[in-house]
Amino acid sequence: MSHFNQWILSITLTEIFLTTIGCLLLNIYIWDIRQKNHAILRNFPIIGHFRYFLEFLGVYLRQFWFAQDREELPFNRADRSWVYRAAKGGSATVGFGSTRDLRPVGTVLFVDAPFPVLGEDACEIRPVVIGPYCKHPYETKFLFNISAMSYGSISKNAVLALSNGARIGGCWLNTGEGGVSPYHLEGGCDLVAQIGTAKYGFCDANGKLSPEAIRGVALYPQIKMFELKLSQGAKPGKGGILPAAKVTPEIAAIRFIKAHQDAISPNRHPEVSNVSQLLDMINTIRTLSGKPTGFKIVLGSYEWLDDLCQEILKRGIEEAPDFITLDGAEGGTGAAPASLIDYMGLPIAESLPVLIDTLVEYGLRERIKVIASGKLVTPAEVAWALCVGADFVASTRGFAFALGCIQALECHTNKCPTGVATHNPYLMNGLDPTNKATRVANYVKSMSYETGVISHSCGVKEPRELSRKHARIMTEKGVSVSLADRYPNKIPGSKARAGNPRPNPPL
Repeated sequence: MSHFNQWILSITLTEIFLTTIGCLLLNIYIWDIRQKNHAILRNFPIIGHFRYFLEFLGVYLRQFWFAQDREELPFNRADRSWVYRAAKGGSATVGFGSTRDLRPVGTVLFVDAPFPVLGEDACEIRPVVIGPYCKHPYETKFLFNISAMSYGSISKNAVLALSNGARIGGCWLNTGEGGVSPYHLEGGCDLVAQIGTAKYGFCDANGKLSPEAIRGVALYPQIKMFELKLSQGAKPGKGGILPAAKVTPEIAAIRFIKAHQDAISPNRHPEVSNVSQLLDMINTIRTLSGKPTGFKIVLGSYEWLDDLCQEILKRGIEEAPDFITLDGAEGGTGAAPASLIDYMGLPIAESLPVLIDTLVEYGLRERIKVIASGKLVTPAEVAWALCVGADFVASTRGFAFALGCIQALECHTNKCPTGVATHNPYLMNGLDPTNKATRVANYVKSMSYETGVISHSCGVKEPRELSRKHARIMTEKGVSVSLADRYPNKIPGSKARAGNPRPNPPL
């Protein structure tokens, strides 16, 4: 082909391209000025689209370019970066100084001992027995564990990575309310089987709790405990939401529901409307399974705890829940109404001390173990929970970060770009279960090690020896006070002996 012919061809292709673009812009212009839904597009056709495009990009531009290390929500870059480094087995050492502002009210500071514990004097984390009155009590040293993430809300590859990583790293995995899947079992880790308000995987044809399903799941040796879910942090008072796009035939079969339809759980268990019925259901599950059984809740009413403890003392401590998982209002989920995410429930910084103190005052603290959950993803947050009185800490989003989550805020759309919260085969394929299992295990080990570093600096030999005197919080006066002063130790059994008066909220 001659140069002249090439020149003619290039001009022709250019004209075709420009004509196509022109026609496209003309069609957009005509559509913009005729539509009535968007005033911006009607008044500024074509260029008005840049406003929506930039609004869409704004979330990601703020996250990666404009937000400072410690100002972003729901998790700032500093916390996410720590989890990423821990999951990759990287160093926790930083240089020059902390970027953490110590002045805001509520900032937690730990009390360093003048003579900290030497490495050779440190002790292993002591075991805790959950459910001493059960046929099969659960004894574990696990300190930091994987909170509820159901197969459905997260992908098959994510569940495989979590179950294998939990076994390697040394922690338990909560199955979430979507039932026990083969992928939970495949890793061989200790499992907590959660029963949600819809009883997915644990119901009969009428949606009622199935004794046969409970017994069948309890036969698996990996199942160590059962957790009855009353509410979770992001949506107290509302049941789980699994969009139809995520309800694959396999997930539907595991949950005993129809495929490709929204899975909306009731906002509570229909058969549980008071504390007596709650204890009845807990004891039913415990009797059927022979394994420790407790419940998960977001605290909203202090008085409700009185009612629960009074009923337990009336029945006898054998019928008490073996554990309470306390979620904070700052807890997260894949899908929830904004009105509940933003406004409902108490944060764990307020509710955890109240729960611990109430159990102490009724003489139930040793009987009922407490699992703290709700945005606790770093060693300092775990150490704080232990200081307040928790026995265990469980996290969802910390482990999502360990799996590679980038906080894209697409959990509910089935378009998670990292393959964690999607069932799109292409996107899910990006998450390698073997590689991510190693990262999950690294995160668990790093968390245990760094929590130990804090405890040793406080002068105790292992994290479970931490108490309220080992932490301080900043006040509005610009000085810190000890947690022991903010929440003074209660007299064990004082309320049980004094006629069970109502508690006073903390100052």
